[in-house]
Order: sequence, then C-alpha cells, then structure tokens
Amino acid sequence: MLPGLDQDALTSIALALALGLLVGVERGWTQRDQAPGTRFAGIRTYGLLGLAGGLGGALQAAFPVLSGVLLAATAVLVVMGYWRSTRGQTAAPASISGTASLVGLLTLACGFVAGAGAHALASAATGVMVLVLAMRHQLHDWIRQLDQREVLAIAHFALIALVILPLLPDTPMGPLDAWRPRQIWLVVVLVCGFSFLGYIAAHRLGATKGTLATAAAGSMVSSTAVTAAVAGRLRDGSGDLATLNSAIALASAVMFIRVMALVAALAPFALTMLLAWALPGMAVSLIGAWLIGRRRLDTGAAAEQAMPLRNPFALGPALLLAALVMVLSVAARWVLARYGDAGLATVLALSGMLDVDSAIITMGNMPAGTVDPRLAALILMPPVLLNTLIKAGAAIGLAGWAKAWRGAAVLGASTVAALVALPFLWPAL
Repeated sequence: MLPGLDQDALTSIALALALGLLVGVERGWTQRDQAPGTRFAGIRTYGLLGLAGGLGGALQAAFPVLSGVLLAATAVLVVMGYWRSTRGQTAAPASISGTASLVGLLTLACGFVAGAGAHALASAATGVMVLVLAMRHQLHDWIRQLDQREVLAIAHFALIALVILPLLPDTPMGPLDAWRPRQIWLVVVLVCGFSFLGYIAAHRLGATKGTLATAAAGSMVSSTAVTAAVAGRLRDGSGDLATLNSAIALASAVMFIRVMALVAALAPFALTMLLAWALPGMAVSLIGAWLIGRRRLDTGAAAEQAMPLRNPFALGPALLLAALVMVLSVAARWVLARYGDAGLATVLALSGMLDVDSAIITMGNMPAGTVDPRLAALILMPPVLLNTLIKAGAAIGLAGWAKAWRGAAVLGASTVAALVALPFLWPAL
C-alpha cells in the first residue's frame, strides 16, 4: 500500500466520492430537462470531482507535488468546461450561469477536505451546498418579493452583525468593569434581527392576518408598546374585539419566547431553571390567544385593519436599549457589591417593569459565577411577571374593562401559571 493510504485514508476517499455523487444527484435532477450535450456536468462528473479532491487531500502529506498537480489540473478542467459550455450561447446570454462551474470547484474542495480527514466539515459544507442548490426557486421567489426598504435593512443588518460586532473587544472595561462592548453590541444585533424577521413575517402574511402578525413582530422588540397600541385600537373601536384581544395575548406569548431566547444567548447558565416558569407562562398565553381569536366577537364589524408596519430596521430602539443596559450594568455591579443579591433583585425588578430585556441583559453581563442559576431564574421572574401585570392593567386602563378584559385575563392567567414554579425555585432563597 502506498505511504499515507491506510484504512482511514481509504475511508476519507470513499466519503469524498460519496459527497461528489450526492452533488451530482441534485445537479442531474435539476438539469434533467436540458438537451443532451448542453449540460456542464452530470452525476458521474461531479462524483469524479469529489474523488479527485479526495485523492488530493489524502496524498498531500506523502506526495504534495502530485496532490497539487492533480487539484490544479482538475480545477483547470472545470474552468475549461464552463468556457466551452458558454462559448456557443452568446445568442442567449440569459441561459449562461456560473453556478455549475462554481459547484464543480466547491465539490473538488469538499472532496479535498474529506480526503484530508475533516469528515464533519466536508459533509456539512456539502449538505449546505446541496440545500442551497435545491432551494433555487424558493430563493429566487424570495428575492423577487423584496422591496427597497427590505434590501436596505438587510445591508444595515449585515453591517452591524458581520462588520462591527467582530471588531469590538470582548474584555471588561468602564466603571466597575461592567461593560463588554461586544456583548452590549450583541444586544443591538439581536433587537434589530428580531425586528427585521418580524417585519418580514408580517409583510408576507398580508392584511387579513396583519394585526396578529404585526403584534407578534412588534413584541420581538417591545410587547409593552404593542399592548398599548392594541389597547388604543380597542378604545377607538377600530378593529374586531376578538382579534385585538388575541393580539394582546399573543404579544405576551412572544415576550416569553423572547425572554427565553435572550437568556439562552446572553445568560445561558440560568436557562434551565428559567424554563420552569417561562414555558408555562408562554403556553397559557398561546392557548389564550387561540381561544379568544377562534371566534369574532363583533360579527358585524368591518374587516380588520392591520397596524401599520414600521421601519424593518429598528436601530433607534436597539441603541436606546443598549444605553439602558450600560447604565443598569454599572448600577447592578454597585448594588450587588454593596447590598448583595437582594439589592440586585430589586434593581432588576424595577428596571424590568417597563423593559424586560434590560433586566435579562444586565443579568447576562454579571461576572461568571456571581449568581447561582436557580437564584438567577428567581431574580428574573419578578421583572417579567410585573411587566405582564402592568400590560394587563394598561390594556384595561386604556380600553376599559368591557373591551379588554379577555386579553388582560390571559395575561393574569399566564402570570399565575408562571408562579406555579415558585416552589421549585424557592430553595434558592
């Protein structure tokens, strides 16, 4: 046996061949209606590209020159094949696509990675490539549906998430070492991401389900603001009572989901214990939203009007929240050092009455090991539940008991459901 071609190397080469054949299956099926001789490559060619890459990866240590020549020659053949397949298509330039040649080069690269022994990376990369290729029509349809505001929002989000975030330091700084710039900017990324995804969902669903969709989308940024806006519509009578009360309950459910997502991203040590009370609260809110919305209370009401969709890129609210987090992080560090856990719980509860996210993010900014996971879940409970009760009171206060009691009742029931977990968290005291 040649040096370097042991059992593991043969397995790697076999995987490279299999990955190439997988790509070839997708390519062959996609191009099945094309006339013979017009296709760039078929299942056999892609399989051989994977095999060539696998051999190059397996031989690179023992025969680096041979490996380099094999890979370079194969890549040249791919480029030449693309050139030949497009040379006679100048009369129909719309049919010319660089996808096939690029897929050929990526197949060669994935085969090389598999041959070098990185099986997981090669398999994952090939799987993602096949998925993207198979979603050709869905992706094209999605691009056609984008408007200018959405494209601009995508560009802005890419800037803050892919350019600014990696450049920020992740070391403690500022008063009491309370600020980690990268973690604080991650707050901006999350809020903007939630806002944009919610906008897309609401925009695609149209006016019929616009009220519920926009309520859910807005709650990804502020469920309190959504509740106040819906209560205003209840007071004015500008919509169906069932739909609007269902929107209040749905906003509460989304708030619980957002709480769990933020804790998972920023304070994962508290997630397991937090689920004990957040999941029941979310479930009750979702069930309540469904029960209220399944029947229209105003049978003669005109078709409901969706709440207007705002800017899909909510940078302003995100920056305000980040500034609030910076202030609360310093306050929480000082209170914890001076008054202990009880003082920290008071600060977070008061801050979370109007903005739950700030309390969660402040908890995530605390030094590792400062707070026990069970105690952290218990400390985060009052801000969330107080915020829920305040929204129930605001709905009744703005719209009146007769119009808003159903949505407020769901918020109260979700609070009670969350409190059921209190005995499990009580030992933390």
